[in-house]
Amino acid sequence: MTRISRRGLITSTAALAAASSLPMPAWARGKSMAHAKQGFGEVSGEDIKLSIGDAHFATGGRSGHAFAVNGTVPGPLIRLREGQDVRLHVTNTLDEDSSIHWHGLLLPFQFDGVPGVSFPGIKPGQTFTYEFPVRQNGTYWWHSHSGLQEQAGHYGPIIIESAEPDPRYDRDYVVLLSEFTPIHPHEIMRKLKVGEHYFNNTMQTATEGEMSGEMRRMWGQMRMNPRDISDVTGSTYTFLINGHGPADNLQLEFKPGEKVRLRVINGSAMTFFNVRIPGVPMTVIQADGQYVDEVEVDEFQIGVAETYDVIVAPKDGSHAIVAEAMDRSGMGVASLTSHKGHIATPPPLRETPTLTMTDMGMMDHSAHAGHDMANMEGGMNGGMDHNMRDTSKLPDDVKVGPGLDMVAPMPMDRMDFPGLGLDKVDHRVLRYTDLKARAMNPHREVEREMEIHLTGNMERYMWSFDGKKFTAVTDDPIRFGFDERVRVKLVNQTMMAHPIHLHGHFFEMVNGADHMHQPLKHTMVVQPGGTATFDLTANEPGDWAFHCHLLYHMHAGMMQVVTVRPFPENA
Repeated sequence: MTRISRRGLITSTAALAAASSLPMPAWARGKSMAHAKQGFGEVSGEDIKLSIGDAHFATGGRSGHAFAVNGTVPGPLIRLREGQDVRLHVTNTLDEDSSIHWHGLLLPFQFDGVPGVSFPGIKPGQTFTYEFPVRQNGTYWWHSHSGLQEQAGHYGPIIIESAEPDPRYDRDYVVLLSEFTPIHPHEIMRKLKVGEHYFNNTMQTATEGEMSGEMRRMWGQMRMNPRDISDVTGSTYTFLINGHGPADNLQLEFKPGEKVRLRVINGSAMTFFNVRIPGVPMTVIQADGQYVDEVEVDEFQIGVAETYDVIVAPKDGSHAIVAEAMDRSGMGVASLTSHKGHIATPPPLRETPTLTMTDMGMMDHSAHAGHDMANMEGGMNGGMDHNMRDTSKLPDDVKVGPGLDMVAPMPMDRMDFPGLGLDKVDHRVLRYTDLKARAMNPHREVEREMEIHLTGNMERYMWSFDGKKFTAVTDDPIRFGFDERVRVKLVNQTMMAHPIHLHGHFFEMVNGADHMHQPLKHTMVVQPGGTATFDLTANEPGDWAFHCHLLYHMHAGMMQVVTVRPFPENA
């Protein structure tokens, strides 16, 4: 009973009525607690009913308003089967518009679920039916694409069972990472616009740390801080695993000798997580739902909206599943245990990492530290126009204005970087360069190359592609010809990592793997001051969102529309 009492409790009459009209999931009837232990109910079949409603959610010492789907936060696990047709009937009982986007699923664009891009959204009191064939398998998720509802609980996992079962594991769990805050997301957005450091309690003072006085002066002149890592932190967030905060003591059970598949989904609004199970190696088998050659690691960083599937073989006992926020302001915790009721002790939070000159696009600070310092000092002494503010090297199609306050002088490919804070640990950490597609991709020559610049003004909290906010460029989309093969280079001119997501497609990461084994992904992290490149075969016709998956960055303008035309004759 204690597990059920931790559920997000529905408080509004409308949401109660909507929830009561739906079939009660097995975990709520008390006959099967398997999914309650994971943290959410489950729906499956050809016709699935989902209802979006207001709720009240509580975990630890925090409670507040939430958006629930089928009465829970997170919403239910949607279990589909490769090759089936599915109809998802989504009813909106809120007093505002809503939507659901099926993140990573290949489907007709009018069912992708992005208001203003692929459909008008779901009005209060209305039901919209999404209908499409299931063309893939793997681990995915779903979430609202309306306003900032995703932050407040409107998300959940998707598992698509393969037509050919994988024999490598005995037990299967979703590990859905997210955050909860009682602060209304629009209030968070307002506070970020007022001051981007509002939620950051780890900013370095003028006398702290090993940084020289000259370097501190440089950071100050650039109006930047080396601990400006996460916009919203553990001072405001409780970090969740399957909707459970650390105080909830979530347990995922196994039997000694079993191999366990963990489907790790970053369903958060703003948090990069570093995931590890101390003492238990993890074998990565999928990235973003697509099979990769096995890679054994001890830790991996997962950007917002990415998924990684790992197989573990834990020894008898209790092991802490740790999802530590990248800025190390808190963690999500669960116990992987062979002894029901035994709670694993998580490790303490590690020291907050700091940004370096590499994160400013200043070359390799370890190999070229002296050169970088001289270069940087020259720029500082000559006024920042010569260096971090020098826009002369930007392409003509990048708009220079108040939305662009920094230019990385020497952005370099950072696909081999494991993520902030993980480049100095003494154990194995996953890097994009470790990933290799398990199946062979058909090889095609690139027909065209393009660059897209990730731009921002951190002080004003403005974010954009090529210096242009989304609202200003809806009539000027990124255009691809149907079936065109394009190499896209993303250049991060900012000092924050951005997880960039393309709807409706998988692209191939250009990560050093041979052309026929470049790993497929739908979301790719572009490191601060660095570049990342992908090859895209634009074979899904329609209009698709393309955006940073940090929710408040997208909301502040880092979004664009990709249009793929013409429609093939048989579409």
